[in-house]
Amino acid sequence: MPPRRRVSVRYEAIRIDVIEDNPTAPLTLVLLPSASRDSEDFDDIAQRFAAPGLRVLRPQPRGMGASTGPMADLSLHDYARDVAMVIERVGSGPAFVLGHAFGQWVARCLAADHPRRVRGVVLAAAAARSIEPSLRAALTVASDPTRPRAMRLEALRQAFFAPGNDPTSWLHNWHPAAGRSQREAGAATPIEDWWGAGAAPVLDLQAELDPWRPAATREDIRHDLGADRVKVVLIDHASHALIPEQPDLVVRAVIEWIRTLS
Repeated sequence: MPPRRRVSVRYEAIRIDVIEDNPTAPLTLVLLPSASRDSEDFDDIAQRFAAPGLRVLRPQPRGMGASTGPMADLSLHDYARDVAMVIERVGSGPAFVLGHAFGQWVARCLAADHPRRVRGVVLAAAAARSIEPSLRAALTVASDPTRPRAMRLEALRQAFFAPGNDPTSWLHNWHPAAGRSQREAGAATPIEDWWGAGAAPVLDLQAELDPWRPAATREDIRHDLGADRVKVVLIDHASHALIPEQPDLVVRAVIEWIRTLS
C-alpha cells in the first residue's frame, strides 16, 4: 500500500489538517468531501487512487479533524483559499481536484480563484441548479446524530444511496456545526463566482440514480461550460453518495480522464 502521513498547513490564523497518500508521486489529486462530512470518508478510495501513482491530498474542512480557523462570515472563496494553500505548500504542481457534492462547489471556486493551482476539476455527484425541497429535508435528518437510527437510514436511502447499496457507513462522520458554516458560506457566494470553474477542464461524474441530478439535467453543465471543456461519465447503480457505492467505477473513470490530460 502507498505510504500515508498527516501534515498541517498553517497560514494567518488558520490550520488545515491534511491526510496525504503517496507523498513522492509526481501528480497531485485533491479530494474534497461533501457538506458536513470529513475527508476520512475517502480512506479507501484515496489508496485506490494512490496505487497507480497519484499523490492524494485530503484537506479536512475547517471544524473537522485538526483543522481550525474562523467559522463565521465565510464564503466559498475562503474554503477555496484553504485548498489553494494546501496545494501550494504540499502538492506537486497544479493539482487535479475532485469535489464530492458540496466539495465540488469549493473545487469550482478554487479553479475560478486560483487557476494556476488547478489542472482539472472532477464534479462528483454535482447537483442540479434546482433541487426538490424533500432532499434537503432528508439531508437534515440523515446528518443529525440525535435522530433515531431507522429514521436516518431511511433518509440516507431516499437522498443518498441507490436501492441495494448499504447506507450504514454514512451514519457517522457528520459535523453539524461545520456543516452550518459551509451552508452559510455557500449562501453568501454568488453562483456566478464559481459555477463556471474558471477555465479548467471538467469531468462531470454523474450517478445514474441521483435524485439531486435528474436525468433531464445530464447535459446542463456541458451546455453551460462548453462541450470542449466537459466530459460526462455516468456511473451505474449509484446515487448521491456515489463514492462508497461504486468506488471501482469512480476510480477508473477519474484515472482514465486524468491520463488524457497528463
